[in-house]
Amino acid sequence: MLSDIIRKRGPVKKIGVLGMGYVGIPAAVLFADAPQFDKVYGFQRDSPSSGYKIAMLNRGECPLKGEEPGLEDLLRKVVAAGKFSCTSDFSKIRELDAVTLSIQTPFLNKEDLLPDFSALFEGIRNVGRNLTPGMLVVLESTITPGTTTGVARGMLEQESGLVAGKDFALAHAPERVMVGRLLRNIREHDRIVGGIDEASTQRATELYTPVLTLGKVIPMTATAAEVTKTAENTFRDLQLAAINELALYCEAMGINVYDVRTGIDSLKGEGITRAMLWPGAGVGGHCLTKDTYHLERGVQVLGKDLLDYPAGEPSLYVLARRINDFMPAHMFRLTKEALERAGRPVKGVKVALLGWAFLSNSDDTRNTPSEPYRDLLVKGGAKVSVHDPYVAEYPGVPIVPFVEEAVEGADAIVIFAGHNLYKGLDAPYLKNLTGKKHPVIVDGRNMVDPDTYIRLGFIYKGIGRGDKNRHEIVE
Repeated sequence: MLSDIIRKRGPVKKIGVLGMGYVGIPAAVLFADAPQFDKVYGFQRDSPSSGYKIAMLNRGECPLKGEEPGLEDLLRKVVAAGKFSCTSDFSKIRELDAVTLSIQTPFLNKEDLLPDFSALFEGIRNVGRNLTPGMLVVLESTITPGTTTGVARGMLEQESGLVAGKDFALAHAPERVMVGRLLRNIREHDRIVGGIDEASTQRATELYTPVLTLGKVIPMTATAAEVTKTAENTFRDLQLAAINELALYCEAMGINVYDVRTGIDSLKGEGITRAMLWPGAGVGGHCLTKDTYHLERGVQVLGKDLLDYPAGEPSLYVLARRINDFMPAHMFRLTKEALERAGRPVKGVKVALLGWAFLSNSDDTRNTPSEPYRDLLVKGGAKVSVHDPYVAEYPGVPIVPFVEEAVEGADAIVIFAGHNLYKGLDAPYLKNLTGKKHPVIVDGRNMVDPDTYIRLGFIYKGIGRGDKNRHEIVE
C-alpha cells in the first residue's frame, strides 16, 4: 500500500519546485525556510528567455521586480544557509521526497476552449522520468477540472512505470496568491489540498502545513480542488465585470460610479453581502483572464450531456469575461472622444500611456490590458509612448524610463495602471510638458482629481465618471 511505502520513506525532507515565477519562487523559499525541511531545489529550464533566473536566484537575487515585501531578504537567507538552490538538472528530482509544479497554463484559443498545457506537460514528463516510489507530486498550476486524475496521472505513470495511489502520491493544491503579497498569501490563506486518494491528501497536508501561519489545510478530492481554484477566480472576474458594467451604465446616465459604489457598500449588517470591487481600464494577469475557460472546459468534458442550464443562453461567466476584455476598447473610445473634443483625430497624435503592468506597483505584464489598448491606438495611426516604473522592457513595445519623456509633447495622457507614482502627478507640470492648450487626460483607475485638471484646460475622461466626462472646456 502507498501509506506503507510513505511510512518507510519517512517525513518529507527534500522538496523540488518546478517553475521559478511568481508562484514557484515564494513557495520554494518558504519551504526552504521551514525547519522541518532540509533542502529545496528550484527547477528552471536554462532557456534563452528565462535561464538567467538560475544564476540570479543562486546569488540570492530575486528576478521579480515589483514590490514583494520580505521576498528577497528571505531568498538571501535560505541561499546563504544552503537550504535553497536553483538548477536546470532535472535528474536531481530522484533525490527528493516531494515535487510541486507551478507552471503557467494559458489558452491557445478561448473560442474552442483549448488550453496550452505544453509547458506543464514538459514539467510533468521531467518529473515522471525521475519519479521514485513513495514520492509526492503536487500540481499547483491552475488546470482544467479532471486534469490531475486524467492526463497528468496518465503521463506520470507512463514516464515512470509506477502507479499513482499505489507507488506514489499525487495531489492538486492550487496556488492562491496575488502579486505584491506573495509570501503573505502563501502563509495566511487556507490551502486547498486535493489528493487522488486519502494517502496522497495526507502527504500533501504534511508538505504544506509547516509554511502556513494563519492558514489551514482544507482537504477535498483532486477534482473538487481544481473546480475550487477555477471557480474562485471566475467569481472574482464576475464581480469585476459587474462593477465595470455598472461604470459603463453610470457614464451613460451622467453620474459618478464611485458615489454609487460608496452608497451600495454602506449597506452592512447580518445577512448582507455586497462584495464591491473597483471598476477599471481592464483586467489582466495570468489567472483571471483564463480560469473561466478552464471551468467551462471542465464542465464540457466532465459534465457532458449532464448539465442542466437555460437552453440557448450564454454562460454568465464567459459573458463576464467578455465585458472585462471589452474595457481596453472602451478606454480607446474615451480617448478618441476626448481627442475629438480637442479638435484632433487619433491619426498623428502622441499618446502617453502610463502603466504597462496589469497590477498596481508590480512588474507583472501578463495579459496586460494596456496592450490591446495600445494596439488600437497604433492601428489608428497614433504614436504611443509607454512608461512604467516597474517594467523596463517588453517584446515589441519600447518603454521609456521617465514619465517626462512619455508626456513631453503628448496630445493625451492615459493612466492604465494604479501605480503609486501616478497618484502624485502634478497637473500644471504635465500640462507644460505637453505644450498643448487643451491636452487630454483619460483616467482608467480613478487616480486623479478631475476638477484639478479641468480647471487647467485639460479635457478629462474617466471610467465611470459620467458626472465629469461631458464637462465644459475651460478656455
